[in-house]
Amino acid sequence: MVALNPPVCEFGRPAIDFSLPGTDSRIWTLADCRGPNGLLVMFICNHCPYVRAIIDRLLRDCRELQGLGIGCAAIMSNDTEAYPDDAFPNMQRWARELDFPFPYLLDADQSVARAYGAVCTPDFFGYNAGLTLQYRGRLDASGKNPAPADAPRELFAALRKIAETGRGPSDQHASIGCSIKWRET
Repeated sequence: MVALNPPVCEFGRPAIDFSLPGTDSRIWTLADCRGPNGLLVMFICNHCPYVRAIIDRLLRDCRELQGLGIGCAAIMSNDTEAYPDDAFPNMQRWARELDFPFPYLLDADQSVARAYGAVCTPDFFGYNAGLTLQYRGRLDASGKNPAPADAPRELFAALRKIAETGRGPSDQHASIGCSIKWRET
């Protein structure tokens, strides 16, 4: 496991369209996932200790963001042959067990992760209503540790600001997580 930090936010970069199968047996596109006030695209996976450490808070935040008109979508791009814990049936089971309030999508050929420039799990991309990038940061300061009860909700606050103003905060802290498991080329 190599911990990586993604690069800082490229403000204004447009969201990249996709068409990916969800754990609900439906094909999802960018247009299907967006909300009237924006979109949060998350690159996550089942086995990453960083994702597992934040998943409950992430689910809470996504439920609340949807109430603010921010759509949410999670994309799993790891090589499932090398990492079978992330295979589609396991994605389906985890999404069902945790009652994901967003589509959980499989990027089997890893093209969507490459197009977005995703580097780790979790990697968060927050877009405004015009689908231009306004946030690329962390959920909060916890990393893979339990978060203190008073941990500021950085991702939630940033996306709430985007929903209200169309702009993300200028001060953003990079996420940290396990590297995306790229297929050998």
